[in-house]
Amino acid sequence: MLKIIQNIWEWLRGETLKLLIFAGILLIIWGIIAPVGTLSWWLSTGTQALGLDINPTPDLIKNNHLAKPGNKNCYIIFLPGVGDFSANELTQGEEVFLNQLATLHPQCAIVDDVFPYSAANKSLGGQRFLAPVWRFASKEHGWLKNADVLIKIRNLWRFAISADNRYGSVYNLGIAKAIAERMNAASSINTASTQPIKIILIGTSGGAQVSLGAVEYLYKWLNTRLIVVSVGGSFDGETGFNQVEKVYHLRGSRDWVEDVTKIIFADRWSWMVNSPFIQAVRQKRYQIVETGSHTHDGKYGYFSTGKIDNTQTTYVGLLLEKVDWLPIWDD
Repeated sequence: MLKIIQNIWEWLRGETLKLLIFAGILLIIWGIIAPVGTLSWWLSTGTQALGLDINPTPDLIKNNHLAKPGNKNCYIIFLPGVGDFSANELTQGEEVFLNQLATLHPQCAIVDDVFPYSAANKSLGGQRFLAPVWRFASKEHGWLKNADVLIKIRNLWRFAISADNRYGSVYNLGIAKAIAERMNAASSINTASTQPIKIILIGTSGGAQVSLGAVEYLYKWLNTRLIVVSVGGSFDGETGFNQVEKVYHLRGSRDWVEDVTKIIFADRWSWMVNSPFIQAVRQKRYQIVETGSHTHDGKYGYFSTGKIDNTQTTYVGLLLEKVDWLPIWDD
């Protein structure tokens, strides 16, 4: 615990700390009303999202038997971490990872255009009121490069909403709807098939929580096998664990960030024997996979294109090897 606190303090030292003090005052107030955006989306989507329909399955899935089915029965859904500005602005390492994964597993359709920190699947640049702020924070350099912490704080609020018992179900429904829509766009969902559709959700950092949040709805809507791959992910230990077939949690030996949620979420505590997470551990539906010397992000992070000392292997290449070795690719 003391080591984690020390690491947090070292991360906050200097210019980042000054920025965080200012940002904290502003964003704590803003974060308190963050659920308003989710509720506004909820109210604007009609009776289906309000839960008034007996079977709130998206229309694209209900009516998809009329469309020509795609040739894919496997989907890889990538949900990035809290530092991302948009689903359309993946880092170089994330693009390398997904491109190589697509080459290794051509039977799977890649879905990389879901932004997990917006129930309406809108990038921060697409928001009318605060778009200039987020663009500024994502593009600045020099000492102002630390302004990207504003994006991280903003997205952390969405992570918190996904894990919140009051608003999480609404938020996660929106993400699940966006996932289903983008799956269908990548390759038409074959709802007539008796073979379960394999959906592999790869979530990094806060994207792991949102992946698990979407699982409950995808489980209801589709005949599917749901697998979550958490890459240094943070999650509450309750959401999605009753529906998911398997969760693989990949963690680097120098990633202290992923340890934080083990402390703050009670469902992750070992003595909470009835929690969905502990039940998944006991049923061997949850497995930890060590990835090597990865840190949470940065030049030693999971998606870094830098080379590991004295080798020709990159950090993202090592991650790709670990993901490719998982027993999830064979039918």
